[in-house]
Amino acid sequence: MNDLTISGTDKLADSLRGDLITSADPGYDQARTVWNGDIDRYPALIARCAGPDDVAAAVAFAAERALPIAVRGGGHSVAGHGLCDDGIVLDLSRMRTVRVDPQRRLAHVQGGALWQDVDPATQAHGLAVTGGIVSETGVGGLTLGGGIGHLMRRCGLTADNLVEADVVTADGSIVSVDATTDPEFLWGLRGGGGNFGAVVRFGLRLHEVGPTVLAGMIVHPLADAPAVLRRYRELIADAPEDLGTILNLRLAPAVPAIPAKLHGTPVVAINVCWSGDLDAGETYVRGLRSLGRPVLDTVARRPYVEFQQTVDQTSPPGKHYYWRSVDFGSLIDPVIDVIVEHASRITSPLAAVPIYHLGGAVSRIPEGGSAFGSRHAGHNINMFGAWEPEGDDRERHVTWVRDFSTAMAPHAVGRYVNFLNDEGSDGIRAAYGDRWQRLVALKRRVDPGNLFRYNFNIDPGRFDVDAGKEDA
Repeated sequence: MNDLTISGTDKLADSLRGDLITSADPGYDQARTVWNGDIDRYPALIARCAGPDDVAAAVAFAAERALPIAVRGGGHSVAGHGLCDDGIVLDLSRMRTVRVDPQRRLAHVQGGALWQDVDPATQAHGLAVTGGIVSETGVGGLTLGGGIGHLMRRCGLTADNLVEADVVTADGSIVSVDATTDPEFLWGLRGGGGNFGAVVRFGLRLHEVGPTVLAGMIVHPLADAPAVLRRYRELIADAPEDLGTILNLRLAPAVPAIPAKLHGTPVVAINVCWSGDLDAGETYVRGLRSLGRPVLDTVARRPYVEFQQTVDQTSPPGKHYYWRSVDFGSLIDPVIDVIVEHASRITSPLAAVPIYHLGGAVSRIPEGGSAFGSRHAGHNINMFGAWEPEGDDRERHVTWVRDFSTAMAPHAVGRYVNFLNDEGSDGIRAAYGDRWQRLVALKRRVDPGNLFRYNFNIDPGRFDVDAGKEDA
């Protein structure tokens, strides 16, 4: 579709405080760039919105013309949901204001904010909410899909802390949603992805955290991984909720925190974040430090804001990314064997195998308590393929991820929506499980025409697999 064929484009441009970018504009190619360089799409229009009214105007414009909408917050979706072909992109990158109400312990966060905007603002008051592992991640995508991070075992998922939101719905209205005004809508926003509209403000509950945490990484050679993972399994079995850990099996990246002699060597790292009493943390972390003979130990008392940015350089924008993910119960020996075997075949210095320890506050919300699932899972594994944009064999990296995913499938107890990629409608349906029909009902209420479909889409007309019929 050529943007010149869309009636009313000039009128929309005049109505916006922000900018309307078309393919004829010099900045078009830059404006359609997202974090994952493997995504290459050509929207008809890009509305760089300056506020909620701009978003509402652009949504109404799209609805009148049946144009697909993609909402771009941080643009960090591996599946490229912040970009569409032949439709309109709602680019929220100018909407990054964060306002903290320390008395209510609430952060008001605009829809285009990144975690690097949120953490300094909340930490100024000694407060925080579970944020992205990479500080350049958008608040919107992480929150709406669930939100796993270093603080989740103590503070819950990001979505669990979403208490109110302002949403531009498919008819161009701006609605305020909370547990009083529309509890079902709030339930769906807590894990239902970007299916229900463009969120222009998130109200996030905050917790006392920091400003200093005990955090860093303990690194072992990958050859020691079987023994390290078995000992780690024992130590975290009764871990306090103040402890967040993420395993990572990969080639040691060339970042300042890692000595040059280790760069490119196969390693397993235990990333640690203790957010409670620091003296108690020193005692508990001593057990993690005693696993084998680590080649590097950077765990120390440091500002939480600093720690939240330590891995930013390991997944730079513009590289090509492809991943799969499963939730599983525990690190039983067969699971460890699969992980070590496939991590040993890793195909790129940019690739990684992060394994997130769940439980704690994540598991305290009952299944069905929000749109997010797998409350009973012990861990999530992300098989993270990555490669340089030029001169590389994409299929080799994608095959490694898919083979790894196939090998983990017998151990899967669920899937994390934010880590889906190209699993298709059946994969999305399976990820939501028993919550699917309730989500479809909400979708039919707030977006019956599926205007917002560049997401892990809950199709309002999707055939009901369980009932064996199409809902009326």
